[in-house]
Amino acid sequence: MTRSTHQALADERNATVEIYINGEFFPRHEAKVSVFDSGFLVGDGVWEGIRLHHGTFAFLDRHLDRLFAGLAATDINLGLSKDQVAAALQATVDHNDMHDGVHVRLMITRGDKKTPSQHPSNVVGGPNMVIIAEHKAADPAVADQGITLFTATVRRPAPDMLDQQLNCHSKLHEVIALIQAVHAGADEALMLDPTGAVATCNATNFFIVRNGVLHTSTGQYNLNGITRQMVLEVARAAGIPTKEAPFTLTDVYAAQEVFVTGTFGGLTPVTEVDGRTVSGPTPGPMTQRLRSLYAEAVAASVGQ
Repeated sequence: MTRSTHQALADERNATVEIYINGEFFPRHEAKVSVFDSGFLVGDGVWEGIRLHHGTFAFLDRHLDRLFAGLAATDINLGLSKDQVAAALQATVDHNDMHDGVHVRLMITRGDKKTPSQHPSNVVGGPNMVIIAEHKAADPAVADQGITLFTATVRRPAPDMLDQQLNCHSKLHEVIALIQAVHAGADEALMLDPTGAVATCNATNFFIVRNGVLHTSTGQYNLNGITRQMVLEVARAAGIPTKEAPFTLTDVYAAQEVFVTGTFGGLTPVTEVDGRTVSGPTPGPMTQRLRSLYAEAVAASVGQ
């Protein structure tokens, strides 16, 4: 059975959630954007995935900083401040009477075009902003039993091709990598950088533990995930040695623990990479310790 780091428990409440589109709310089945939307036409937009934890958005400042950095890089003028975007997020969960165990997808595109094209001059009106909030609890089976990975032939591009710091709508290379992995019998894809070093996964950041040291990639070829940031920070604060540097599949195959990180699933153990079983228990002791430290950081971020 294929597993996913985004695998959620079914929740019937999601059938009646209302979606925020440019300041208005629509029932789920009526929530639509134009076929001329820039995101639909050419993947022209940026987005964030954010967790609502005990009534507060976890690490909201970091998410908004990354969002607005992406808007600046893509030259999209949203016309709203960070505070106004935060207010829209809060309005969405308030409108749907949501308080905990919620995952929010915030999406911004350049806007509708008067004709299908790439050129920004064809935009009619301003950007489109969509907020989808859903009741989503991660499937505990995935957290307990872990996932398997397969190294895809699709590489993460260099910053001068498509900067991986951009959390953009252009995800086709990641989707193709995931499809390769699934066809190979794995759950998700591990992706290398142009030099052959390990970069990241198709939708999560990648870590290994070797001889008590926590390793992850340089960050040049992967999205600098908020959960990735926090895991590194709590590890260093706890005196756990960390290393952000290139490493290869040879290092991965010899690792004592492997796990991936993401906003939705937190820390998810990996049991197998390219058919090679990761040595040690699942989740391993370092993964369990970092989970606890990360949970404390989430609690601190929402003022618990």
